[in-house]
Amino acid sequence: MICLITGSNGLLGQKLVDNLKNYNYTIIATSLGENKNPITGFYTYQSLDITKKIEVENMIKQYSPDVIFNTAAMTNVDLCEDEKSRCDNVNTYSVSYLADAALKENSHLIHISTDFVFDGMKDVYNEDDTPNPLSYYGKSKFNSEKILLNHSCKWSILRTIVIYGVGENLEKNNIVLWAKNQLQLGNPLNIVDDEYRAITFAEDLAEACVRTAQNKVYGLMNICGKEMMSIFEIVERVAKFYNFDFSLINRIKSKQLNQKAKRPPKTSFDLTKAKNKINYSPKSFEESLQIIEKQLLKKS
Repeated sequence: MICLITGSNGLLGQKLVDNLKNYNYTIIATSLGENKNPITGFYTYQSLDITKKIEVENMIKQYSPDVIFNTAAMTNVDLCEDEKSRCDNVNTYSVSYLADAALKENSHLIHISTDFVFDGMKDVYNEDDTPNPLSYYGKSKFNSEKILLNHSCKWSILRTIVIYGVGENLEKNNIVLWAKNQLQLGNPLNIVDDEYRAITFAEDLAEACVRTAQNKVYGLMNICGKEMMSIFEIVERVAKFYNFDFSLINRIKSKQLNQKAKRPPKTSFDLTKAKNKINYSPKSFEESLQIIEKQLLKKS
């Protein structure tokens, strides 16, 4: 199988490269600019700007991949409110370029979407629930889904919730590592206790992507963590795992942050479809923290 990854410099992109090396697959990792992943040797790296239709067409035509994992995205939710056209280019229009190219080469396009397509008025969402995004980021990802829903290429959409884990030279931090680092430094943290997420361990999501490709599962599917926790509880459980000082963590309400983009108050997914189709079984939060700690020790 020939696998092409977009956004391979990101956390999920790196985990996909790592996961796919376990199989005798040809791996083409693509991202904007130079390769930021220090682990090399078993895959080909190419620079790709997914907002340029010709670049996308040429790349897909050159490698004719069996599967395309589209992990590239603009995920800074507040920045998307300010830079709407960039957000559209990266999160929406690029998906139509990938889908058109995938159709020509008969490639299976696996696209990553988000819980932010929902308004958070329901505790648990399934694949049939109607999206109602609150932010421009959420709208851009919902629009990307609509492109695929109306496209005749072979496609899968995996919706996920707040990815966390250990990566190399990442542009964006994630809640778990950020909390660990800040608490380790003894910095007091103001953490919202009125937003709830079933956050997703990057290794679990990468495994779900690969199984979706291997089992040729098409359509929409939800992928997230085992349990819904408040952001406050997430940070509290990181503190507990590392025996950090609990008194550093202060409860606040989300409206105190004055964030530009509106966030859904609660998001978790019904994982029945993923369990049935790809035998998806996410790790518990504490299990993922143990894996993260081993990876961090290896890096230090």
